Amino acid sequence: MSADPTEPSGRDEAVTGRPDPRSLLDLLPVGTAALDARGTLLLWSPPAGDILGWDAREVTGRAFTAFLPPGHPAGNGTALLRALLRDGHWRGVLPLRHRDGRTVATAVLAWRVMDADGTPRVLAELAEAAPLDGAGRDLAALDALFTASPLGIALFDTEQRYTRVNDTLSRLYGMPAADLIGRTVRDVLPAPMGQELHRIQRAVLRTGQPITDLVTASPDGKGAQSVSFGRVTDRSGRPLGVSCTVLDISERRVALADIERTRQRLALLDDVGTTLGDLLDVRRIGEALALALVPRFADYAGVELLVPVATGGEPPSVADSGAVELVQVGIAAKRHDATVDRCLRIGLEEVTFLPGSILGPVLTTGTPHLAETREQLRAAIAHDDPMAEAVDLLGIHSMLTVPLRARGTVLGLLVVSRAGERAAFDREDLALTLELAGRAGISLDNARLYIREREGALTLQRSLLPQSFAAQPGVEVSHRYVPGSTGAEVGGDWFDAIPLTGGRVAFVIGDVTGHGLRAAALMGQLRTAVRTLAALDLAPGQLLRRLNQLGRDIAQRPDDPVMATCLYAVYDPATGVLVLAKAGHLPPVLAGTDPATGRWTARVLDMPSGAPLGVDGVPFEELRVDVSPDSVLALYTDGLVETRDEDITDRVAGLADLLAGSAGRGAPLDAVCDRVIDELRPPDDGHDSDDLALLLARLSVLPADRVESFRFASGPDAVDEARRRVRDTLSAWDLAVLADRAERLVAELVGNAVGTLRDPVALRMVHSTTLLVEVTDPSPDPLRETASVLDDDARHGLPLVSSEAHRWGTREGPIGRSIWFELSISDP
Repeated sequence: MSADPTEPSGRDEAVTGRPDPRSLLDLLPVGTAALDARGTLLLWSPPAGDILGWDAREVTGRAFTAFLPPGHPAGNGTALLRALLRDGHWRGVLPLRHRDGRTVATAVLAWRVMDADGTPRVLAELAEAAPLDGAGRDLAALDALFTASPLGIALFDTEQRYTRVNDTLSRLYGMPAADLIGRTVRDVLPAPMGQELHRIQRAVLRTGQPITDLVTASPDGKGAQSVSFGRVTDRSGRPLGVSCTVLDISERRVALADIERTRQRLALLDDVGTTLGDLLDVRRIGEALALALVPRFADYAGVELLVPVATGGEPPSVADSGAVELVQVGIAAKRHDATVDRCLRIGLEEVTFLPGSILGPVLTTGTPHLAETREQLRAAIAHDDPMAEAVDLLGIHSMLTVPLRARGTVLGLLVVSRAGERAAFDREDLALTLELAGRAGISLDNARLYIREREGALTLQRSLLPQSFAAQPGVEVSHRYVPGSTGAEVGGDWFDAIPLTGGRVAFVIGDVTGHGLRAAALMGQLRTAVRTLAALDLAPGQLLRRLNQLGRDIAQRPDDPVMATCLYAVYDPATGVLVLAKAGHLPPVLAGTDPATGRWTARVLDMPSGAPLGVDGVPFEELRVDVSPDSVLALYTDGLVETRDEDITDRVAGLADLLAGSAGRGAPLDAVCDRVIDELRPPDDGHDSDDLALLLARLSVLPADRVESFRFASGPDAVDEARRRVRDTLSAWDLAVLADRAERLVAELVGNAVGTLRDPVALRMVHSTTLLVEVTDPSPDPLRETASVLDDDARHGLPLVSSEAHRWGTREGPIGRSIWFELSISDP
């Protein structure tokens, strides 16, 4: 078995009788010489020969002065020998000649001895002076470092016993060196620490792996030390023991703790500032502030605002007496259970604090309150204050109450507290909390002002949106407008459903680029313009073209055009035809019965994209769709389907799937609207969400017996045929009371048309809420305002139509020009 490397071994000396060749003696040889009283060399050891190159045969019997350089002051040797024999010893450096002729400075230690018969002899030890001087200097430097080092230094033998310690270590351990020498760390240090260090020493002695900067507590438990261990070996690598250095790092630890505390405070200030910087909702600000402080700075935190402030009003003046009503807008706790929630009043909107409360003076004076101990806290709280129960049940021992203020006005309070073993608040914590409260107060005041401005913009926008729609035969409408999150500005989304002639209805959806009051005002202007243009009975593409031109007049500056998207659709219940055009808006979704399968489906209408309003030179193309009975048309803005992490095309397809599953025949449109918004509206993930508008219209087709169409060949019999058809149709609809007027007006219009045309003239009659009569001819000629036939005693042509019809107008259709008029069914 191999020997324990930690045990010293004398094998080399025992076997060979010579020291290990790698020992210190091999590096620093010492020779021996013996002389008689006259200075004659009697003995010359081999190491001496190694030093000077002379062997014993060459040296023995010669005077030692023969080896001194010529002219050396000690050349005769008389004075040197006389002093040595008189004093008994001599120490010095002699220059001796080497066999090769050079001079070697030799350190000599000589002393007088007596042989057995009393004859005096001189015994001398020789060593080369230069290495000896270097070793001496090294030993002196080591001793100086050992004694003067600010580090505690100790040496241990292979039994892990102290063999040498310096004064610094004695001071650090609080005991003299004599009490340490010969003992182990287990004997002199507290049990847990001593046992651990003893184990580490043993590992270092066994493996040779040093341990550096091991932080331990001071022996007295009042500070900290950095301990390092290393194995000590001789020149041959044999372990001799363990070295140890100890550095008192108590002050450094305190300084580092202060630096770390300062860093954490700055980080907390930065994080709170970043968190609150882009929030414009008082509740989200309160919640974010409370959560940022717990458990990082406190165990419990609450943010309370004066009631008017929480709703965007002006902060009230707080009297010195009387109850104060606050709203909890943010609260956080290191743990939650029934007791904690009850003590912190979680779930209560408004909290009333009595005049004796600790919070009252802070509100009225704006002076913060610091309770560093439980006794100070109890003294500041009335015994019947609900806060006293929270202090007892939650173990609160320190509390900070600071005002939340902005622009010299107190808005509310920030209350933070610590419990359990956590250190109490101090003055530095108070300064930090005041800084946090100052930043939070500015954010809260900005949010308060924003709430007020936003409510004004919302009021304006809602006043510009339609509140209800008149009932229209064949059309049922439901709509929703949802503002964006509180932190988002009011947008420019709008929608409308506009009754047109003959029971037709126009549906509009639009979104003005931008947010705020300007977007809301532009939305109102565009909606008014659309309603005005709709009254002209323009086709969807023509209306968008006119609206785009009007946008230049609406724009505040020529270099800042109105940018908006819009979709305009016209539905005719009499024919079941839907005509649509869009200006950069999202495509509509149409749900209805598939004629091929009879199943209820939904599809996204593939429309020409069209440029947004504000872009010139782009045509607005139309899409014509034949609608199956009871179909549902969905118009919406991007706030419904646009999210940060999903493709908008997939979201629109999701809307179609949702309508396919929920908007079937008989489904209430209001319920469908709510479901669409609940399932598709992007979640409030902390980011400001956009506002949205949704319009659903169920499109029915009028019964076939309520619509009649005729065609008349051009000729003298056309007018009489038209009269007859009108009278017969009105009689079948029980509207004979309108026959005379309807006949007269139809005769004027048909007479105007057939007088100049060879092509047939079309007549259409629709019975809805009014009686619509429409005459269409392919003539490109302008309208004439005089009649070509019939009575001479009345006004003729279009003046007659204008005077007797409830409403009338013209429009261009796919087959020509149409002139229409309406007669009120309720008229006698």
